Amino acid sequence: MKFLLFTLFGIVQFLSLASGKSIPKNKFSHKSLKEMKEEIAGYEDVAESLINLAVYGKAKNRSYERLSYFIDTVGPRLSGSKNLDRAIEIMYKNLQQNGLDSVHLEPVKIPHWERGEESAVMLVPRLHKMAILGLGSSIGTPPEGITAEVLVVTSFDELQRRSPEAKGKIVVFNQPFVSYAITVQYRTHGAVEAAKVGALASLIRSVASFSVYSPHTGNQEYQDDVPKIPTACITVEDAEMLTRLASYGKTIVIQLKMGAKTYPDTVSFNTVAEITGDKYPDQIVLVSGHLDSWDVGQGALDDGGGSFISWEALSLIKDLGLRPKRTLRLVLWTAEEQGGIGALQYYRLHKGNISNYSLVMESDAGTFLPTGLQFSGSERARDIMKEIMGLLKHLNVTKVFTGGEGTDINFWIQAGVPGASLSNDLFKYFTFHHTYGDTMTVMNPKQMNVAAAVWSVVAYVVADLEEMLPRT
Repeated sequence: MKFLLFTLFGIVQFLSLASGKSIPKNKFSHKSLKEMKEEIAGYEDVAESLINLAVYGKAKNRSYERLSYFIDTVGPRLSGSKNLDRAIEIMYKNLQQNGLDSVHLEPVKIPHWERGEESAVMLVPRLHKMAILGLGSSIGTPPEGITAEVLVVTSFDELQRRSPEAKGKIVVFNQPFVSYAITVQYRTHGAVEAAKVGALASLIRSVASFSVYSPHTGNQEYQDDVPKIPTACITVEDAEMLTRLASYGKTIVIQLKMGAKTYPDTVSFNTVAEITGDKYPDQIVLVSGHLDSWDVGQGALDDGGGSFISWEALSLIKDLGLRPKRTLRLVLWTAEEQGGIGALQYYRLHKGNISNYSLVMESDAGTFLPTGLQFSGSERARDIMKEIMGLLKHLNVTKVFTGGEGTDINFWIQAGVPGASLSNDLFKYFTFHHTYGDTMTVMNPKQMNVAAAVWSVVAYVVADLEEMLPRT
């Protein structure tokens, strides 16, 4: 009941914001690069103050300590779960207690899927219990499971070449890990491609840079015109073993049982807080991470760390009594793991004010020691970002890479808004991503301090520049 009360309050605030006054036309950057360099150089002292507070001062380890308490007491936060509801309730209160402006909840309709009990056992050529994790939105098997021979392939092309062999079998994809963006296509579309050739189920080699017999979960997508079949990820080790057994000419039989169920969509919330700008309050620099996670591990790495350094960025700025010219808006997204559902609904609601967004930022690739900033935008905007990153020279985090992205901010980037994300150790990230190993043990307080410092300096300076980042 208590959560319901402040949820209703949040909806009222949200509706008020959505129906607010029209936004004045934005002022994009027309200054020369020389003028921008001179302006940005004037932020050296502010940047040093933010860095010192985050890395060496009283805020040292704060984001880690906040996160560890939250993670250990709430646990994993799957879309549609009571844990996610509780997480949103806690963060709503935390942001209010932190004294941030306009703390409110924006309602979102999200999926509710539960994995249930699941198992996979190789029966032939020997008995072997396999570690698996069902994929999000997968259907379950019949109660007795599916027992069938296995066809092992390494690619969609091989599956097509061998399609006559697939009917009535369980297709196993042992695709090599190239990169997450490339290899995740097997997790996302493997069930559909296997079903097209008559398979009864699909098992996908976990999309992982490294494995210690650890299956990785994640979302998958069905097609309306293709039969739905159960699908799960298996470990890298088992995928490779099955490939070797097949190369020996052995018949392989697996029994797969999955109790997965999909329930009606439910209501959740994007959680929002701000530091209101003192000169251009209707112009926005958006800082974000996603609050939901998968139902294994603790969701510390993905994306507790990104959410909490985004909160920390506003906390650091507030601690120093700073108020930038334009509004800093923190958004903690819901249902990112199901394809950015919360973010899509936010975009649809707010895109009418798209010209007021100077920069959208998302941290969703780990909060290890940053190597720089990934950025998507015009060359003029990139030159400005390079100057801003130069303010972080004492941390030795000054590089600006291409490809700023994030599931939740890509809607804005594709529409022309500059976007930024932290560059991190992706090999380490994809070792633990979507596994039981995604716990606080993976997190490092010193590295989180540096990540928060980078995030706060970039967010504050962009929000305080006299002009918005140029779109062209």
